Amino acid sequence: MRVLSGIQPSGRFHLGNYFGAIRQYIELQEGNQAYYFIANLHALTSTRDRELLERLTLDSALDLLALGLDPAKAVLFVQSDVPEVTELTWLLSTVTPMGLLERCHAYKDKVQQGLPADHGLFAYPVLMAADILIYDADKVPVGQDQKQHIEVTRDIAARFNHLYGEVFHLPDPYILEHVATVPGIDGMKMSKSRDNTIGIFEDPKAVKKKVMRIVTDSRTVEEPKDPAACNVMALLRLVAEADEITQWEDRYRKGGVGYGEAKKRLALLLDEQFAPARARRGELEKDPDTVHDILRDGGRRAREKAAEVLDRASRACGVWNPGRDNRKT
Repeated sequence: MRVLSGIQPSGRFHLGNYFGAIRQYIELQEGNQAYYFIANLHALTSTRDRELLERLTLDSALDLLALGLDPAKAVLFVQSDVPEVTELTWLLSTVTPMGLLERCHAYKDKVQQGLPADHGLFAYPVLMAADILIYDADKVPVGQDQKQHIEVTRDIAARFNHLYGEVFHLPDPYILEHVATVPGIDGMKMSKSRDNTIGIFEDPKAVKKKVMRIVTDSRTVEEPKDPAACNVMALLRLVAEADEITQWEDRYRKGGVGYGEAKKRLALLLDEQFAPARARRGELEKDPDTVHDILRDGGRRAREKAAEVLDRASRACGVWNPGRDNRKT
């Protein structure tokens, strides 16, 4: 099974990124053909600082490698290193109905968040479709709320196939059923835009300060508490063993435990879980040439597949030319 997913370099990774997606990406690299890319072209819709985008792109690669993405098991590359994807985007644009894009909730949501309503944001789903189709992806791991992206991709591919023959393999969403909704320190969904995140690679002291600020209710130590409604417990469930979670839940219901005690335990467990990744990242930072080599090799491998699919699509719609066979990949 060929698995494909991309992640935007919009900021340093936090717990929501890891438990919501990256952990599952690392699991899926076992026994599958996995393609994972850093979506720097998509990031241009929100990041207009050149130096920042370059830094965040490299940071994303460092973070993914440190967290366990293995270039011997998965193809890791930067989106812009595969120029074939932008050419395919245009081919797909010529068959994409305006009404399909107008119905996409991601565009509406981002405009409501204050992003400018430019063409890049509006046409974002077409580039996303090209990202998926150009690697003949079988499955695209997404949360339930992102399923529309795959439906749009399938609609565009089906329309192209109807016009030009069976060119594209239609991908299926790989719904991450057990994706955790990770609360931020304010109790809302953890998100960079809300500035409520806990960074994976932050200094442990900074992490502890944030953990101690997690919003809880005003119940005293002695009062019974509802573990299902506690933000600290929601995060503890992600890092503690099942037996320990059961003990915490029992203590919450009986009373006699304070939120501060649970927060200190959470900070300790987060430090223990991500300490090895922080150490690996530190080593990788000392050897940037190796990271660049990994990305270059990933880009080369990705382009081999992308060139094959683009050639298939170009021939089908009549824009193929002999010069394509001679260009370097």
